Amino acid sequence: MDAYLKHWAVRAKQTVFGDAFIRRMPILYARAYRVFETLSQAPLEQRIEWTQARVQKVLRAALRTPYGKKIGSLKLEDWPLLEKDQVRDCPEAFLAVPKWLTIPASTSGTTGTPLRVYRSLPSIVAEQAAIDYVLRSQGLDFSKARIAVLRGDNIKDPADTQPPFWRDELKGRRRVFSSNHLSKVTLPYFLDALRAFQPDCFYAYPSILESLCQLMLHSGENLRVRYVVTSSEQPSVALGRLIEQALGARWIDYYGLAERNAFAYSRFPEGYYFLPGYGWTELIPTETKPEGTRYEIVATSLWNLAMPLVRYRTGDAIMLPNDLTESQREAILWGLQPFAGVQGRFGDFLIAPDGAVLMGIDHIPREVQHVARMQVIQESPTQVRILVLPLPGYSEADEAHILANARLKLPATMHVFVEVVERLERTAQGKTPFVIRKV
Repeated sequence: MDAYLKHWAVRAKQTVFGDAFIRRMPILYARAYRVFETLSQAPLEQRIEWTQARVQKVLRAALRTPYGKKIGSLKLEDWPLLEKDQVRDCPEAFLAVPKWLTIPASTSGTTGTPLRVYRSLPSIVAEQAAIDYVLRSQGLDFSKARIAVLRGDNIKDPADTQPPFWRDELKGRRRVFSSNHLSKVTLPYFLDALRAFQPDCFYAYPSILESLCQLMLHSGENLRVRYVVTSSEQPSVALGRLIEQALGARWIDYYGLAERNAFAYSRFPEGYYFLPGYGWTELIPTETKPEGTRYEIVATSLWNLAMPLVRYRTGDAIMLPNDLTESQREAILWGLQPFAGVQGRFGDFLIAPDGAVLMGIDHIPREVQHVARMQVIQESPTQVRILVLPLPGYSEADEAHILANARLKLPATMHVFVEVVERLERTAQGKTPFVIRKV
């Protein structure tokens, strides 16, 4: 049943009917959109008042779940922090309705153990309304725009190297590309298809968009597109410059989760804002450094009453200044002040042969020249592969620099190999995370 419902949901997204009457079901959509629009213009007190009332509705639904019955409280502070492993081990314990009344989905975990979640129709509509509200505030109507998609869609067999590497959906309004086929060899086909399609915007994973921009610039090519919309990955610090040079587009990035309980957005070069009315957000301090305090995002979904996850540890974090006042932190929580961005997943670590958790893996690319992107893959407790997408000028000196950086983080019992590749490895969902652990 889960597989059938998931297949149905995927197919529905590709149709005009699914786009207009499921993801944008008129009554549900208008209600959610109005909430986001109203609260985004409201003072702090009104944002808090509406959200507190909504949390009570969520807690009443959560009390109907097997997990919630053990807690039995309508006070949010009585609910403990909810770990991902608890949901992963028994997702049914968090269901407030029968599974057949939900639409199943999975998170894109990099460890081979994705997390199963169940969404209500209102939560799916609210997600679309949130995206549409943010984009419309910048002049982009996602329901009418011509959209070129560069995400993780499976268009054709990766072994098939002959064009077309795309398909058209929504009666030709959306052209979905196979990012697995994007390379310097296929770039001319991609560019011809994009120019013929004349998109109003790109809708992309940041890593794939970065690869496209790098390939274009190194080939002396460019496109003119009004908007770029990215999500689902942490953008690199270089992406804004690449978008400006290769596309000349206005860039909007948004942060969300498959669990549908937190949402933030950025209009480059501004910072990120939490969207009021989407979730109840808490910031739990986990680490203090001279440059700031790291806070984990803990969120309670406000729209998915089918699987109401209360005080859910997202594993994502933001960094805030150490001297931040309580009122400033509250303003950030409620979308009145920006923050720098959502940092990489807590999952960006390796496991040593002795079981130690090795952090700071994101330091390996630091100060290395002539590298477009890098990916660290742990194949076994003792073997790590570092994949490199090189830039012109890449040499043995750069490889030595990578290995030297790796040795600062990894014990001698772990063997490290650097491989120059044309494309990085992708998860089943089509993403190319910085760290993949196969152990």
